[in-house]
Amino acid sequence: MGRYRYVVAALLFVAGMINYMDRAALAVAAPLVRHDLHLSPSQLGLIFSTFFFGYTIFTFVGGTLADRYGPKRIFTWAMAGWSVACAATAGMTGFVSLLACRAVFGVGEAPMCTTTTKTISNWFPREETGTMIGVTFAGQPIGSALAGPIVGFVALAYGWRVSFLVIGVLGLLWVLAWRLLVTDLPGQHPRVSAAEARLITESRAAYMPPERETGSLFSFLMRRSVIAVGVSLFAANYVIYFFMSWLPTYLTDALHLDIQHMAIISMIPWMCGAVGYIGGGLISDGLARRSGNALASRKAVAMASLFGVSACVIGVVFAQSAVAAVTLIAIAGLFVTAIPQATWGIVQELVPQSRVGAVGGFTHLLSNISGIIGPTVTGFTVQYLGGYGSSFAVAGAVGLVGLAVMAWGVRGQAVATTRLVGVQQA
Repeated sequence: MGRYRYVVAALLFVAGMINYMDRAALAVAAPLVRHDLHLSPSQLGLIFSTFFFGYTIFTFVGGTLADRYGPKRIFTWAMAGWSVACAATAGMTGFVSLLACRAVFGVGEAPMCTTTTKTISNWFPREETGTMIGVTFAGQPIGSALAGPIVGFVALAYGWRVSFLVIGVLGLLWVLAWRLLVTDLPGQHPRVSAAEARLITESRAAYMPPERETGSLFSFLMRRSVIAVGVSLFAANYVIYFFMSWLPTYLTDALHLDIQHMAIISMIPWMCGAVGYIGGGLISDGLARRSGNALASRKAVAMASLFGVSACVIGVVFAQSAVAAVTLIAIAGLFVTAIPQATWGIVQELVPQSRVGAVGGFTHLLSNISGIIGPTVTGFTVQYLGGYGSSFAVAGAVGLVGLAVMAWGVRGQAVATTRLVGVQQA
């Protein structure tokens, strides 16, 4: 019947890997950048947060544009833009210039997640949604993991500026492959069989989401279920961005690791995160096939994972050794990546396919307010309010709030004309 859709999945996986490698690069190089540019912890926190001002706004804009113009064009613009901005980081000379560059970089990266989920809704049967979100998004923590050794060792050998040039070029090479190999819809591609295109179309058509397409876009976005998904994703992203922005500095400052050991140890939570993305997707799709209710299945995965990550990051406060702290952070990495996978799946279960980009972008906008708040709060907490222990406690509390909101806000029964039985016939 054809498997060309998995070529698209492979490209999305690599895109996520490059995206998070670029995003994590500054955190990995932060000890060197901070010394070279004479930055204080609070200034560094502001630089981390500035990325999210442009990023947060343009997640919604990017998702809406993907609905209107298609994911191929939007992903091309986004990847090319952020890759150039990443490479330009090499030329920054102080706090102000680095702050501005980081804001532009955030604008470029903003459409990535929403455009990925829009592409999945266009290219994959509904029965594969959780697995494909998990597999493609697994590239993100792998990219964060690779950022440690790649950026760390290149920075040590050739200077931190060269490391940003190297990873910026990788994104431009991906753009070329994307333009050559992908179309907006499977039916537009000459290498997609009629049977494969029909499988995807019929699977999506045989489903009626609980949130019907009535009223204005604003009224659609203000529904309780949509807000609840955004808040829950906020909680997950708070922990992810806490790790991404501050974990390398925590390992060097609090656990007293040198740059070489930090670069290796910082990979561990992100490799566990890749397992969380894929495992969460497989579990949610498996539960959906057994129960026939994909919405409830993805909600259950999200809630269990929110509880798990909260318990782990609070546990770091009481860890008595570096090994115990790193172990808890690694387990937290496994849980925290299962949450976005499940919430992105919930969006596809809640809303019509024509609204996936806009609604996904809006929930991503809400969630990425955590990126504006979190790194700065962490910087001031570390400097003024008791150090890293307090910052881990705050992250755990945010996760518990997300759990409560998910339980309260996401309700309803997904309605399908055919029971979810998998896609073995593909």
